[in-house]
Amino acid sequence: MMNIEPQKPVIGFTSGDINGIGLELVVKALHDARILEMCTPVVFASNKSINFYRKSMPDINFSYNSIKELNKINPKQVNLFNCWEEEVVITPGILNEIGGRYALMSLKQGVLALKEGGIHGLVTAPIHKKNIQSAEFTYSGHTPYLKAVFGVNDIAMLMVAENMRIGLVTEHLPIKDVAAGITKEAIVSKIKIIYSSLQRDFGIDKPRIAVLGLNPHSGDEGLIGNEEQTIIAPAVKEVKQNNMMVFGPYSADAFFARGQYERFDAVLAMYHDQGLIPFKTLAAGEGVNYTAGIPAVRTSPDHGTAFDIAGKGKADPTSFLAATFECIDILRRRMGYKEARLNPLKKMSQRMLANVEDERIEDSEGVS
Repeated sequence: MMNIEPQKPVIGFTSGDINGIGLELVVKALHDARILEMCTPVVFASNKSINFYRKSMPDINFSYNSIKELNKINPKQVNLFNCWEEEVVITPGILNEIGGRYALMSLKQGVLALKEGGIHGLVTAPIHKKNIQSAEFTYSGHTPYLKAVFGVNDIAMLMVAENMRIGLVTEHLPIKDVAAGITKEAIVSKIKIIYSSLQRDFGIDKPRIAVLGLNPHSGDEGLIGNEEQTIIAPAVKEVKQNNMMVFGPYSADAFFARGQYERFDAVLAMYHDQGLIPFKTLAAGEGVNYTAGIPAVRTSPDHGTAFDIAGKGKADPTSFLAATFECIDILRRRMGYKEARLNPLKKMSQRMLANVEDERIEDSEGVS
């Protein structure tokens, strides 16, 4: 694992579906030389694929350093790690097997580099969940894939914006299966992961978390379902006993309509649309998907492949840039969290050694 330089970490970028807007976003987001002041980018794709989209945007001056080994990274340039050499037919806006196959190649290389410490953080461009399916990828999205690769017991999909953070108990499940996925154990696990992430990744010492109900009006005291009384409230009670400031369950519609989310550091929603509809509405296009619960840092924009505008130069890089900046910020906050919790005796020893060294230098300088 390489040492993280807080001023300039190495950040990887996957291509996403090569027929979607992923590589267009990469070019638009990374062409500005000022990005190199914040990080050293490494794009996991191929020369030919990046050049295909670069040529479609003649007004953007995008240059890069082509590499096949991560130890050849140039910190003064955007680096392109070649994941494949063969000629690939790119057809923007078309959902086909090729797009999924090369999206997976890019993702595997990027995640491997992240896991092995070749890069410090990873920003993933959008994949299409259907055409990426294969014998090697049987997951409903990036989040469960990362859970499997890093071998953790649980993981939390945390949507992040300047004005809110929303986590999910269940993610990409059909509505008919959501209720079965709402268990006390699942809720407690997600709360603990999000609580820890708020402290370590977002610098919040004493986080406040709101938990939403599952049913309309949070069940209306059991009139419209009893999951709030039998599952969600007991889960909230359990984590409160561990001195966590967790509240709820709240009725989801009133919670967002009244702006109650502004009083909390994070909100735990029960299912995908319950959390993501208000998030995407209120985040105003600057939302970021963050994977909490793995040892590494991975972010992504909060949108999909956008086949309808792929290859037309219309893709907005705002969320992609937000994901890049959030990845860098989380890395820095993690370093601050780690340093603040170093053994005080160890920190004292380091200061004493530094003082001794300073005195030794002063003594040697005084000898004529």
